[in-house]
Amino acid sequence: MGMLDGKVGIVTGAGRGIGAAIALDLAAQGAAVVVNDLGAKLDGGETGDHPAHQVVAAIRAAGGEALVNEQSVASFDGARSMVRDALAQWGRVDFVIHNAGIVRDVIFHKMTEDDFDAVLAVHLKGGFNIFRACAEPFREQGSGAIVAMTSTSGLIGNVGQANYAAAKLGLVALTRSIALDMQRFGVRANAVAPFAWTRMTSSIPARDAAGEARLRRLQQLDPAQVAPLVTLLVSDRAKDINGQVFVVRGSEITLFDPPVPSRSLHRQGGWTAEELADQLPQAFKSSFAPLRVTADVFGYDPLI
Repeated sequence: MGMLDGKVGIVTGAGRGIGAAIALDLAAQGAAVVVNDLGAKLDGGETGDHPAHQVVAAIRAAGGEALVNEQSVASFDGARSMVRDALAQWGRVDFVIHNAGIVRDVIFHKMTEDDFDAVLAVHLKGGFNIFRACAEPFREQGSGAIVAMTSTSGLIGNVGQANYAAAKLGLVALTRSIALDMQRFGVRANAVAPFAWTRMTSSIPARDAAGEARLRRLQQLDPAQVAPLVTLLVSDRAKDINGQVFVVRGSEITLFDPPVPSRSLHRQGGWTAEELADQLPQAFKSSFAPLRVTADVFGYDPLI
């Protein structure tokens, strides 16, 4: 008996890396899986590749059930086709994992409108598209689970990734909003920020010794280490976990808190700009959040 026997789900961007590892783990736990992948380059351009077929073949070879969907999650109709495929083949859909993504890393003052729009279209708009497509069957059946793959680039920060960070932090806000809106229908929504060595992370440049050390740490991390938490989150065993954000780094799982107030300043009758200038900098200085990148927070060797 698998943890997901009888369940049906969708994984976007499941042709390679983390998405493929998740799809394989879901199937090993008994789920039928729609394996979605456009076969695009890292920047979203066309390749002519069909990686989803390889993942589906591996699932079927192991005795599982899966089908290919090669539509773009950035398209509202493309996302709905994934749900239609699941319903046509298996008559239901129980969970969705939005893993699809592209990167167009560039320092902010050189970032183009297309660089920004293209990344948000896949990550953030794609999240809305696929989650919205699943909302109707989830509501009708009174259950459902959503997992959005986010990133510490959004949770913490990173250089040269303003588009990616904005999209990934937006996904967290979207996920928490869905958790609030849909809990009345038995729907849960959580987010996972993965660390793993994949095609996407292999594109990160090592600009200095610290960057090289970070890449060496990433190279130790197998995408398959991310999959068990995602599998748990879409299972009935996680029925009480909703609206949470996790980071998976090797065998280490970290729970992130959302932003909460850290200090406040009050003056009866309000403030003038001059009065604020006299008091706010010193009053808040000790609580100002430092500018950090992911490596400043997770600078230690991962637990394998």
